[in-house]
This record gives sequence, structure tokens and C-alpha cells, in this order.
Amino acid sequence: MGYSQAYSAYQKTNITTASQGHLIVLLYEAAVKNLKSALSCFDEDNKIKPCNIEKFSNFIQKAQAIISELQVSLDMEKGGEISKNLMSLYIFFNGELLDATFKHDKAKIESTMNMLNELLSAWKTAAASTANAPAQEVRSALNIEG
Repeated sequence: MGYSQAYSAYQKTNITTASQGHLIVLLYEAAVKNLKSALSCFDEDNKIKPCNIEKFSNFIQKAQAIISELQVSLDMEKGGEISKNLMSLYIFFNGELLDATFKHDKAKIESTMNMLNELLSAWKTAAASTANAPAQEVRSALNIEG
């Protein structure tokens, strides 16, 4: 088995055996990674070279797809105010990224990425705080649905 096959198998196992909290962390990490990659498409003059436009758009689209996945996973009934706030943030993030795609606005991407990093940090803390708790407590303490 080659390195890339082994890594793919590891990633698949990591995802299929992850807790709900860890899955959310993985999604946030992937969104941030794609936004960093989109930012790397800018040159020193904050412009995107024509040869990088397609890559830039693909990175933004991947981040938007991840944010949309987080959005549809919310349970608005059980999640209460937290779910409503997250929904508003996710709608805002996707709107900012859509605008940034058309205008090649580096600042909007950076701002969105920074906010996602803050949420990522919070989810890491929440996921870690439930890591050693009994399964019944984890189900009620950390819920991907809201």
C-alpha cells in the first residue's frame, strides 16, 4: 500500500469513527484550510493571476460547501438560540465568500477565516471537554444538531 493510499485509509477511518464534536472540528479545519489556500492565490499586489482564478474559485466553493453542510446539520428546534446564531453566521459567511469570489476581496476572506478560526477554537474546547465523559453525558453535552 502506497503512502497516499495509507493516508486516505487513515482519513476515512478518522472520519467514520469520529465523535460528533470531532466531525465538526474536522469540518471547520477543512473550511479554514480551503480559505488559506484561496488566500495563497493572491500575489503581492493583492491580485489573482489569471492562471490562479480557477483554483481560487474552487477553494472558495469548497469552503462554502463545508459551511453549507454545517448549516444544514443544525437542529433549529433543539438547538435554540445557539442554532439561530450559528445559522445567521453561516449565512453571513457564505454571503461574504460569494462576494469575495466576484470581487476578489482578500479582506473578506481573511475576516471570514478569522471568525471560523474562533469558532473552531470553541468547538475544539467543547469536543475536548466531552472526550473523557461517559457516552450518555457526551450525547447530551455536545450535539452536532445545534
